[in-house]
Amino acid sequence: MGKRKIISEDEFSNMVLPEGTDVLGVAEKMLGFDRVLVKCQDGRQRLCRIRGKMKRRAWVRQGDIVLVSPWDFQFEKRGDIIWRYKRNQTEWLRRKGYLKEY
Repeated sequence: MGKRKIISEDEFSNMVLPEGTDVLGVAEKMLGFDRVLVKCQDGRQRLCRIRGKMKRRAWVRQGDIVLVSPWDFQFEKRGDIIWRYKRNQTEWLRRKGYLKEY
């Protein structure tokens, strides 16, 4: 068994936009064990977990803009982080009107 290949952030050229029930939010507090407290644009604060596919590929830090997919149950309090936007992507989101000012 060999080492896992870690993909750097530079290789993430495509960008995921919110669709359906997905909401944008800001990572407010790192809680440990892949859990993050996120303030979402719909005015709710959710306890989100970092999706397993993202754990080693993109590091989520406090203040990052993330895409949250609320759970089917407890959708007001819980969700999954499915994408983290880089700095240039957040500027693009602001220009296009997806991201409200915080």
